[in-house]
Amino acid sequence: MLIKLRNHFDLKAFEITPKTVFHQRRTFLKAAAVAGGALIGAMAPVHARGINFAGVAKSKWSEAALSEHDQISTYDIATEYNNFYEFGTDKGDPARYAGRLKTKPWTVNIDGLVENPGTYSFQDLVRPHQLEERVYRFRCVEGWSMVIPWVGIPLTDVIKRLGPTGSAKYVAFETLLDPKQMPGQRRRVLDWPYREGLRLDEAMHPLTLLAVGLYGEELPNQNGAPIRLVVPWKYGFKSIKSVVRITFTDTQPPTSWNMSAPNEYGFYSNVNPLVDHPRWSQAWERRLGGETNIFGFVPKRPTLFLNGYEEDVAALYAGMNLAKNY
Repeated sequence: MLIKLRNHFDLKAFEITPKTVFHQRRTFLKAAAVAGGALIGAMAPVHARGINFAGVAKSKWSEAALSEHDQISTYDIATEYNNFYEFGTDKGDPARYAGRLKTKPWTVNIDGLVENPGTYSFQDLVRPHQLEERVYRFRCVEGWSMVIPWVGIPLTDVIKRLGPTGSAKYVAFETLLDPKQMPGQRRRVLDWPYREGLRLDEAMHPLTLLAVGLYGEELPNQNGAPIRLVVPWKYGFKSIKSVVRITFTDTQPPTSWNMSAPNEYGFYSNVNPLVDHPRWSQAWERRLGGETNIFGFVPKRPTLFLNGYEEDVAALYAGMNLAKNY
C-alpha cells in the first residue's frame, strides 16, 4: 500500500465546527466563528472527581483531520448508543445499567517494566493542568461512526511520568472486573476482564488520549468512566473503558477480541477499508445522527484509511503489511 506522508498542524477555516452541531441535552459547547484555528469557547464549570473542566483549551491536534462534513454527534447519541459488554450486548444496555458502577474513589494499578510501579489514584494520574479538549472521529468495527469532543490527557504524558524501562515494547490495559456492578460479566460473552494493548510507540503517539470527559462534562459511566483510552485511528473496541490496570511488557499482550475470535480481530485493529471483517465490509460507514437523504436515511460514506488520521500516524506502520497485520 502506498502511504503518502504530510505533516499538518494548522486548523483551516473550513474545519472550524459550526455552533449548531454542539447543541445537546446538558452542557453546551460554544463554537468559535473566528477563522484560522480559534479555540472552542470556554466550557461550563463542571466539578467532577476533583477536576474543574472550565477553560480547558483545545489541543492543536483536535480537529486537524476533520472536514466540513464531520459534524459533531449529539450528546444523546454519544451517551445512549454504546458498546460496553460489561453491561450487556445491546447498544442501549450501558446507558440503562451502568449507573450502578461506583467510580469514586478509583485506582489504577501500574506494573511490569516500569520505573514507578504502584497503585495510583485517579487524582494521581489525572493532572488538571494537562487536560485538553479534542474532537475525534470514532469508528466502530460494525460500521457506525460518530464525532465526539473528548476531554483528557495525552497518554504519552502519563507514560513519561511512569518511566517505562528500555525493554518495554508494549502497553497492556485491563477493565474493572466486578460482576456485581457489571452484570454483563456474569455472561461468558468474553473472557473477563476486558483486555487491550498497544505498541509503546502507538501509546506514546500524541493523538492517543486518556479520556476523563466528553462534551465538557465528566465521562458518563456508559462511556467508560472514570478513565478510558481513546485511539482515534483504530476501531472503537481498542479504546478500552474503565481502566484499572496498565502493564508495561516486552511481549505483545493478549487482547479480548483477538482471544475470542482471532480470525476476525487482530492486535492492531487499525481502520482499514481494504481489510474486511469476515462477516461484513469495512469499506463503508454510517455516521450516527448525520444528515439524512430524501428517503429519511443517513447515507453511507466511504471509510477513510486510518480513520482519516493517515497523515499523522501512517509512519508508525511503515513497511508493515497492514492486510496481514490487521
